[in-house]
Order: sequence, then structure tokens, then C-alpha cells
Amino acid sequence: MSVTLKTSLGNIKVELHCDAAPKACENFLALCASSYYIGTVFHRNIKGFMVQGGDPTGTGRGGESIWKAPFPDEIQAHLGHTKRGVLSMANSGPDTNGSQFFFTYGKHPHLDNAYTVFGRIIDGFETLDLMERVPVDSNDKPLSPITIESIEIHANPIALAADGV
Repeated sequence: MSVTLKTSLGNIKVELHCDAAPKACENFLALCASSYYIGTVFHRNIKGFMVQGGDPTGTGRGGESIWKAPFPDEIQAHLGHTKRGVLSMANSGPDTNGSQFFFTYGKHPHLDNAYTVFGRIIDGFETLDLMERVPVDSNDKPLSPITIESIEIHANPIALAADGV
């Protein structure tokens, strides 16, 4: 299962870990399919650490899951923040996942056991490189907006299961 986020700086294709993080993947796929993320910006960008998006308000304080309520973490010991390009749910504490997500810019094991890893970049690292170089203000907000312009879902096992396929 993979999804391509087509951003203002280029494309990022991610492989989703649907077996290991089914709720996070169902939420992300449903939000992608409903165009929820279209036009949203990556509102937080910390060089060497991560870039965060998925908030329709663009403030880092908004967004909600498809269930209109936070959902539990899906921490898996075999999935960690072990390299550049890991895709995780952003949260404000245990079991507070909504719509926000982030990509790591490197290895960050201190994030393990606190954030649900539900995917990884498989193509588009050059776009991630461009994102990391965007200048930011004192609150880590990009000075030039990095926007999700469109999304392509390459195969959606959630929809296929619902259709009985």
C-alpha cells in the first residue's frame, strides 16, 4: 500500500504499514481519499529533526481523526524512528492521535514508544531534502508555505475490503 503526496516542492511516495498500524493507516488513507489534506501546509519544520503537517488550520493545534475523536497509539517494537523518512502520527500525549503526521529528517530513537510509526518514504527523498532547506521563523514555521497540492492513493486495502474485494 502506498500513497504519493504531491507537494509544492515535489512528490513524496510513502509505503504504509497497514498490518502494524491499522488504525493510523485507516485514518490516514481515509483523510487522503476525502481530500482532507489537500491545500494544507507543513506548519512545523525543524532541520535535522522533522517536518510536520496534516493540520487544516495550519497552526499545529487543529485537525481530527476520521472518528472525530483521538485514537490510541499503535506502538510496535519493530518500527522505530531509525532513519530519515519515517512517517509517524503527531500527538499531544499518549493516545491523542488525530490528523497530524510528520516525517523524520534522521534517526531519532527518543521518539520511539511515544509516536505511532505507520509508514516510510520510498521515493521522493529529494523533496524531503528541499523541505528541510526551507527557511523558518522563530516558531519553526516555514517562511515559504510547503503545501500538499494533491494526493494519489496507489492501492487502498481499506476501501477494497469495504467493497468485498
